[in-house]
Amino acid sequence: MQPTSLRNSAPSERAGRFYAYLTVVIAAALAVAAPFLADVPSAAAEAPVAFWLMAVLALVLDTRPFVTPGPRQSAAVYPSVCFVFAIMLMWGLGLAVVTLVALVAAHAWLHGRSATRTAFNLGQYVASFGVAHGVLAGLGGLPLLPVGWRQVAVLALAAAAWFVTSHLLVSTAIWLRFGGDWRRIVRRSAGYEALSWIGLLLLAPLVVAAADQSTWLVPLVVAPLYAAHRAARLSQEHEQLALLDSLTGLANRKALRLRIDSEIAGHVERVARHAASRAGATGEAPERLLALLLLDLDRFKDVNDTLGHGVGDRLLVEVAHRLSREADPDHVVARLGGDEFAILAPDLDEAAAMKLGQRIGLLLSEPVQLDGMPLDVHSSIGVVTYPEQGEDYATLMRHAEVAMYQAKARGDTVATYLPEADHHTAERLGLLGELRHALESPRDSGIELYYQPQVAIASGEVVAVEALLRWRHPERGNINPEELIRIAEHSAVMRLLTFHVLGEVTRQLAAWAAEGLVVRAAVNVSVRDLHAPDFADHLAALLDDHQLKAAQVQLEITEGALMADPRRVLATLRRLDELGVALSLDDFGTGYSSMLHLRRLPLAEVKIDRSFVLGMANDDDDASIVRSIIELAGALGLRVVAEGVEDERTWRRLAAQGCHVAQGWFYARPMPAGELPGWLAQYRPPRLLRSASRADVAT
Repeated sequence: MQPTSLRNSAPSERAGRFYAYLTVVIAAALAVAAPFLADVPSAAAEAPVAFWLMAVLALVLDTRPFVTPGPRQSAAVYPSVCFVFAIMLMWGLGLAVVTLVALVAAHAWLHGRSATRTAFNLGQYVASFGVAHGVLAGLGGLPLLPVGWRQVAVLALAAAAWFVTSHLLVSTAIWLRFGGDWRRIVRRSAGYEALSWIGLLLLAPLVVAAADQSTWLVPLVVAPLYAAHRAARLSQEHEQLALLDSLTGLANRKALRLRIDSEIAGHVERVARHAASRAGATGEAPERLLALLLLDLDRFKDVNDTLGHGVGDRLLVEVAHRLSREADPDHVVARLGGDEFAILAPDLDEAAAMKLGQRIGLLLSEPVQLDGMPLDVHSSIGVVTYPEQGEDYATLMRHAEVAMYQAKARGDTVATYLPEADHHTAERLGLLGELRHALESPRDSGIELYYQPQVAIASGEVVAVEALLRWRHPERGNINPEELIRIAEHSAVMRLLTFHVLGEVTRQLAAWAAEGLVVRAAVNVSVRDLHAPDFADHLAALLDDHQLKAAQVQLEITEGALMADPRRVLATLRRLDELGVALSLDDFGTGYSSMLHLRRLPLAEVKIDRSFVLGMANDDDDASIVRSIIELAGALGLRVVAEGVEDERTWRRLAAQGCHVAQGWFYARPMPAGELPGWLAQYRPPRLLRSASRADVAT
């Protein structure tokens, strides 16, 4: 009759409290049973055959307890309680206690139970039956026969009291032994166990009624016992199935969430208990690391589309088997849906979790043989740890997803969560909302454009200006422009921002033209803008509204934007080229452009990334890269702009290498639109002095 969830030993760090609790339970059981034990010898001598038959049936049936279904469940329900309860109803608590002693001793001998566990189980059951007996006696439930409505109601209360007492005693013992959240331990499996135990106890009156009519009717109660167990088991199986993935047999998303919540609650409870019990400043808070690995299969959709969903399902099953083989026994492997899987690994820090991710990636990279066809499987894995990278299920899952997509974007197998790669932190989402509000309410929004001149190196003529975004937040002050773009570019706000900038630039160009200043303005656009089918039409309408020539606006695009979806981007670029809008490839040298793309795209110029320009005066490698880009662009007939020119030496080296246009603080810092005419009036082009040293112009 021992619940198998209570192990045979107590941990040394909790032994004191555990054994004190055990002593209290045993003492309470003795106090309950003592008044009834004096009459046991005479009662046993006079006991009828029905008593001995019930005792034997209890012993026999307990050899096959009702075990809860599921690979991670170990609780068992023992049918002997039905007969022990019937013995108590017919012949009193004394004989019921004697029967319990025999049952517990038999189990201890058959299964090698420790003395500690045996003593606790005996105390647990004696105390539970004692409470039930007290309810029956106190509320007039005894004698049972003849049965009336009062006896039925009191029997139900007594059965409930028995279960509550037993369940709380066992749950508290488990809590003292293993730690964790006491309330969660109490709730765990409570539904199934209540249905099973109370159902068995309420069959006891049938045993009593059968014995009252004929002793040999008692064995017939075994059939309804089995039926009660079967009903409870089906209920538990239904609950278990709700936590399993039907295709792979792994845990599902709900099960993973329950386990994560349980692990986190246990950690919080341990920290709170430590804080309440520590003496002075000695001792560190208990550390409970928890790693979550989230992965999906690359190009799994291609398998489904090409070979069918049946083959895709078989591939998922094989992946599940591989993950299960690699995981430790205390890990939770779950399929979250589609080709997305997760592994929850207790007691792993970030370094160990990354190593596990690498092993899993290597394991999954081995081809899967299906119908003689080898299928290559590759995965992208995101790793997060509790509590450093999330303190609840939702945060851990979202951060793991961010890390997974970072791994996918970088072409890596595994990546850990990095806040700077997360475009959806609470702070960034708040800032994004404030940006949207500022764009929709432009008056006193703090958003404005600064303009930085672009100067032809050979002639010193200002040939264009680049529009640069600035946002003075009313509370946070100046927002870093790069941070602002990173926040906006992954949302629909990017479209609002680009349209706002284009509107302001075209309005300003028209205002300058009215003052006699005609200049070209360069504007940065994102890949999201280029994917919009109406982007070119919107720009054409702005040019028409302000009576501007298309050549007065130049759009700067990054290499990353080109590579995101070349075909989709190319359609927009060709439409812009047809309008006469010049296109510039920004940050050239930092992305993934190929000669093929450069030849196919309607580009007018390339801009050398400032990281190379800033270092070329003192770094021969950077100087070589700049020279190579200039030569490549020249071969393709493209204008070359160098950004980040901050000193005369760099300016001279660019001139010597044949760069066409320069932009940077050497000429001017970015300035508000109202300051540009005054700066132009005072501007004096620098001259390439013949006295420049050979070192300054060396290539």
